[in-house]
Order: sequence, then C-alpha cells, then structure tokens
Amino acid sequence: MKRSIWLILLVAVALCTGFAQSSHTGDARREAAQIVKWQDLIPKLPPFEDPFKLLTQEQLDDLGEVARVQDRVARGRTLSSAGQERLAELERKLSGQGIDIGGLLARRAEIKEKRRQAAEAINKALASKRVRIAGYLLPIELDGALVKEFLLVPYVGACIHVPPPPANQIVHVTYDPGFKSSGLFAPVWVEGVIATGLSHKKLHLVDGSADVGVGYTMVAQSVDDYGQ
Repeated sequence: MKRSIWLILLVAVALCTGFAQSSHTGDARREAAQIVKWQDLIPKLPPFEDPFKLLTQEQLDDLGEVARVQDRVARGRTLSSAGQERLAELERKLSGQGIDIGGLLARRAEIKEKRRQAAEAINKALASKRVRIAGYLLPIELDGALVKEFLLVPYVGACIHVPPPPANQIVHVTYDPGFKSSGLFAPVWVEGVIATGLSHKKLHLVDGSADVGVGYTMVAQSVDDYGQ
C-alpha cells in the first residue's frame, strides 16, 4: 500500500513539474521573439555612387525629358522644329547647371541595376527567426470582416498612393484566424517566424492591379493592434 502511495506521489510531482516546464518553455518562446525594425530588414551592402541623387527633382524631370526625346530620335523619329527647340533649351539649361547630360544618361542602365540589387537585397540572417515587427496592414484577402492575408509595409499609402517600397521593406503575412482590421493601413504588431526570399504578389487596387516585389514572408502567430 505504501509503495502504491509513493508511486502516486511521484507521478503527481512529475506531472506538476512537466506542466511547470511546459509553461516556462511557452513563456520562453514568447520572450524569444526578437523585436525588429524596418532598417533591420535591409542588409549592409557596400555603398555605390548614385550621381542622380545629387540632382533636384526639377533637374531629374528635365533630364528625363531629354532622355525620352533622345530615345525617340534613336528609334528613327523626326523631331518637329518645336521639339528641336525644346530639346536644345533643356540641354542648355542642364549644361548651364554643370550637369554632364551624356555622362549621366550613359550610366542609366548601370545605376538602375544597382538600385534593383539594393532594393531586393534581403537580410538572410533573419531567416527562420521568430520576430515581432510593427507596421501598416494592407489587406490582400478578406474573409468577411477578417483579414487573413496582407502586406505589412513601413508607412501609410505604400503601394497605393505612392510607389511601393523596396522588396526588402515588405512582408507578406498570412494569418489563418484572421484579424479584424479597422481599415486600410491599420497599424499592427505582427509576430511569427519570418522567411526570406524574393517573390511577387498581385495587389488589386481601385484603379487596377500591380505586381509588388516582396522580400519576406511570415505565417503569423499573432496580429495585434499597435496600441496593445
């Protein structure tokens, strides 16, 4: 009889210890979520010289117009006298501001490719890490009032009112329970294991649709209002 009582006590202690360890492990996993900021999603890359960043918006617009006209001429289009005068006027204006038109236009393809590489560069050190990140929710799939799939972006208006952020500044999130959103660009905290890898998501907008480059994906374990 005494032996039976001791066995019962040992089992009870083991169960209690197991529950305690399980609870502690769950808390540890909760605490293990690494809070990341948007700049953490951008890997450190060697800087490159981008001469276009030295230009004002007006200079960029003028240079863009020159490039478009020159491209049309290169394709065999004949400029009207007004078009020729406009081109000469822009070239005089830009040259008078010390801008090397030919040199800059010759580097367009090179700089465009370097910008693309920088925009799509992903911080692979975050792969498979459990993270918590704050951002703005842009719904992709709704189930009634619940958002089950969305893009998490760093600022309001991204992908709709302004050009989309770089791919390494967008997280594609799926959340099976669904999140009751207050509307477009609701500020939220998202927690889950993050995966790295470039993909594209079709975003349906009021005035059409667009393919948006995405650098990160996450199956969320929780989505909460930012204020919580």
